[in-house]
Amino acid sequence: MAAVGLSDLKKTWYYLQKNGIREAWNAVRERLYERRQTPYLFMPPEESILKRQRQTAVSDLRISVVMPAYETDPGYLAEAIRSLMGQTYPHWELVLADAGQSLGVYETAAATAREGALPFLVKGEREDLWQDRQIRYLKLDKNEGIAGNTNAGIGHALGDYVGLMDHDDLLTPDALYEMAAAVETGKKAGEQPFVLYSDEDKCDGSARRFYEPHFKGGLNLDLLLSNNYVCHFLVMERGLMRELMLRPAYEGAQDYDLVLRAAARQAAFCHIGKVLYHWRCHDASTAQNPKSKAYAYEAGRRAVEAFCRDAGWNATVSHLKHLGFYRVDYTDGVFSSRSDVGALAGPLPGRRELKSGIYESDGSMRFAGLKKGFSGPMHRAALQQDVECADLRCLTVRKELMPLYQQAVKEMGGSEESIRSASIRFCQKLRREGYRILWDPQKGTA
Repeated sequence: MAAVGLSDLKKTWYYLQKNGIREAWNAVRERLYERRQTPYLFMPPEESILKRQRQTAVSDLRISVVMPAYETDPGYLAEAIRSLMGQTYPHWELVLADAGQSLGVYETAAATAREGALPFLVKGEREDLWQDRQIRYLKLDKNEGIAGNTNAGIGHALGDYVGLMDHDDLLTPDALYEMAAAVETGKKAGEQPFVLYSDEDKCDGSARRFYEPHFKGGLNLDLLLSNNYVCHFLVMERGLMRELMLRPAYEGAQDYDLVLRAAARQAAFCHIGKVLYHWRCHDASTAQNPKSKAYAYEAGRRAVEAFCRDAGWNATVSHLKHLGFYRVDYTDGVFSSRSDVGALAGPLPGRRELKSGIYESDGSMRFAGLKKGFSGPMHRAALQQDVECADLRCLTVRKELMPLYQQAVKEMGGSEESIRSASIRFCQKLRREGYRILWDPQKGTA
């Protein structure tokens, strides 16, 4: 079992202050329970796979990686750039937007480029010329925050797609290859993705220990409204990225706001089910010390609020007990506010374990075995989310669907198997009609 570190104690103390003793005790119990499970071990791609990728012309798609920097630790910045230099996919550029006052970022980037014999272009030098594996350095006139600095980099990006990367994080060597391959696969299927994102994990300051993997799944609108699970590694088609840009009004959650607005445009999303991004945790990072960017969580709440307002929903957005996670409540009820929701689901009664009532494709129940009061991996069991199928016994449906629901209840029988079968049939009918099934963990609670 992994040792309890200083960051764990900081998080526990902050959680205690925010939520009280009972909730903090439950959180500690769950964290200890998780650590008794099979530990996570990041397995980098085999060298034979990387070699094959280097020899395969999967695409000629150009990818710009935009990295804002401000007085970055030289070691972290150099490692971030080296993770790009080690990519198996050749058609990329790094656009480094430096808002610092010193020459530190410039000197580190230039020295690292020399290590790899890469072209190092300063703003104004051959900006119309694309070269594979190049670094383009922009010295910004002033520091305009993450959003403004990133926008400056996006404005100079020449690639077909633009990826966003923090200046102290790391990409796996196959990250850009997987992104380009997914775009090409989508194009051949007639469904070109405009927003791509991967799984991710965290690493310590030395980038030797990897932990807390985040395995995400496809686009789930209501889950996205609960939390920015898309996060890293985010790549977006350049035209869409330049149309949306990052909004300084949502500084700290500017990438969340960006993804929400892309979802509102119904842009095609593509999830790549591989860890392609290592989010480095150190004392100044949000991942290590959540209180260091408390303002970001409020910005995230406002971003969700803006999405609801723009969608015409009469809704309020509040913080959950977990930082960076939100809840949407509909003033006039979800069916009055949203024509896309056909059924509202919630947990089934249970004493010791959560009975979510959500059926997976294999017939099992999601979160099976999770203790009451626990929130599950990435707090999924505490979040509103779209589901494929929920138990008829925990559903509330909109008025016009009541006859269909009542017929399904008559047909469901008394055994668990017959209830599950009837639930699956009913939910499949709803989804074929274009409705969402919204699961709310607080449905039926006081």
